[in-house]
Amino acid sequence: MFTPADTKLMSIKPLNILHTSDWHLGRRLYGRMRYDEFEAFLTWLQDAISAQKVDVLIVAGDIFDTMTPSNKAQALYYEFLGRVSKSCCEHIVIVAGNHDSPTFLDAPSNVLKFLNVHVIGTACEDLNDEVLVLDDVDGTPHCIIAAVPYLRDRDVRSSSAGESADSKDANVIKGIRTHYDEVASIAKAKQTELVEANQRHIPIIATGHLFAAGGTTTEDDGVRELYVGSLGKISADMFDEVFDYVALGHLHVPQRVGGRESIRYSGSPIAMGFGEAKQQKQVLLVQFGEMENDSKNKNLASNTTSESIIPQLTNTAAKIEKSVEKVAKKVASQATDFMDDLFGFDDSAESEENTRNSFEEPVSNQIDAIQSKDSTNNSVLASKLLHHNKSRQMQVVSLPIPKFQKLAQISGDLDTIQQSIDKTIQSLAATESVWLEVIYTGDDVVSELREHIQVMVDGLPCEMLKIKNTRTYNKVLNQQQISETLQDLNEEEVFERCLTAHNIPDEQKSSLRDAYDQIVYNLRHADNQAE
Repeated sequence: MFTPADTKLMSIKPLNILHTSDWHLGRRLYGRMRYDEFEAFLTWLQDAISAQKVDVLIVAGDIFDTMTPSNKAQALYYEFLGRVSKSCCEHIVIVAGNHDSPTFLDAPSNVLKFLNVHVIGTACEDLNDEVLVLDDVDGTPHCIIAAVPYLRDRDVRSSSAGESADSKDANVIKGIRTHYDEVASIAKAKQTELVEANQRHIPIIATGHLFAAGGTTTEDDGVRELYVGSLGKISADMFDEVFDYVALGHLHVPQRVGGRESIRYSGSPIAMGFGEAKQQKQVLLVQFGEMENDSKNKNLASNTTSESIIPQLTNTAAKIEKSVEKVAKKVASQATDFMDDLFGFDDSAESEENTRNSFEEPVSNQIDAIQSKDSTNNSVLASKLLHHNKSRQMQVVSLPIPKFQKLAQISGDLDTIQQSIDKTIQSLAATESVWLEVIYTGDDVVSELREHIQVMVDGLPCEMLKIKNTRTYNKVLNQQQISETLQDLNEEEVFERCLTAHNIPDEQKSSLRDAYDQIVYNLRHADNQAE
């Protein structure tokens, strides 16, 4: 009998897993359709799968933006699955997110499994059905996937009348933890059997669509609270040590959880709002097995931090070593601050341009010389070695995604806005265009602001999607201006306006907010595709 510690020391058959999430197919930006971006991303993803010889693709929830996706969004989804099923990728694992209809995803699952597409839309009554043993083309076990979808309120707790917020939160956390503990126990038992039969370690990878405590979000990313009253924020210790890697979805900013290198959000593949305009989006390549050139990987892991840029790679070891040394010195002299291992975002156009031009792709087990170019400006994007653990025979590499439609958020007074627009246009490539969100923060009251801004952009390769006037929004004598529309407000802000307009006493507001939050939660999570 092997112990868990023993299995970590055993050899692992080479395995490449690609972790992505939060596609939100069908999502709009201020009413603008984005199907061209989604199609471009899925084409890029298919190419990346082939280039990296990916064995297993994981999509950790929020495949669609709504529970009733459009025909176009569905076509993109199924066409992608069909194409990838014919590629080197042996398995696709898809779990539902909070935006998805569990029953809609589950409906074709019995057909898709013949393409080795494994879909878990609804939390399973028999948790054995969430633990998948994936084999390679020879029928040899590759890995075990604990395919846990978004756990809805009804999946993790039973509500009771008069239950306090603290009690609800404790029950949600308890329910999530219990679910993962039981799945981990099943996976561990399967792993023990497979290790005995195959005499090597079989990795266990878990999925999840969760909100980690302390997780980073942006203001307009559309990330919703998962449970009523902001409950159910999990911590890293929720996940059993038996999981070699945990592939999470829900948060759109790429990040790790609780400092744990093996528990990560891949983030969304395209910017969901202007607040994400400067983020470098990514997918995560998780590689298991004894690495060729392992000593070189060890040097990369020890000599570069997670903020480092991996140098341009060639097929010769001599060129690799010279590139590493040269770029390492450059990075050390130009180090920037990062939170955890998030991608850094600098407001200066010069820094953004330098970062783009230094990027390239990717790192594979064989350190192949493969490059990917940004579709908008032909700059080369660089992969980043985020984590390398020789004892576990595992490494995590981020593969940057090109920007298929450039976004820019510009703020300031009229002079600053004009200068920023000019600077943004100058940074564009010949065939590139940009969508703009302009936020006026000047002290002067400007009448016909939209007309002023429109004059600035006439004839330029840009399109104005939104203009915000904080002078108007800050209210004059607490009166709303007629230029404000429902598009400027979310559900909570509209409700707060109603409370104020109807002079609701402060002592009643708390209970009304709780009731309203429950109604909104039920509307968002009602699966209209279910019978």
